[in-house]
Amino acid sequence: MLIVLWMSAQLARVRTKVAVIPEDADVLALLRRVDNDVAQLEHSVKGLEPRLAAVERQLPHAISYTGVVSYDAFGDITGNLSRSIAMLDRNGDGLVISLLVGRSETRFFTKQVRSRAGAEPLSPEEESAVAQALAG
Repeated sequence: MLIVLWMSAQLARVRTKVAVIPEDADVLALLRRVDNDVAQLEHSVKGLEPRLAAVERQLPHAISYTGVVSYDAFGDITGNLSRSIAMLDRNGDGLVISLLVGRSETRFFTKQVRSRAGAEPLSPEEESAVAQALAG
């Protein structure tokens, strides 16, 4: 009785696998199409490899870290509308953009950052933006 149950289970598994194959399809033709599809995918992947390598070469120079500090640059505007924004790559190189907003004028400055430090002296707010970028 156990042997009959075991053989019934095996037969059910075989029927399940055979049911996947279409009755009117040529299995050999189906396998050829699958092989062609796989070959096309392999060709596509090989075409993407040089592009991926180019992107990977550029990644260290992409902006990876940012920091923003808000403040009142001139002491005459509430709401801290002035901003210093640090944008740095993985090496700590990049720039700080400062927008100083006052009642009668707005000033815009950029400063270069090399190896996590300003290429020229940074204001305390700019240094804070750089520190915030490097902390994140």
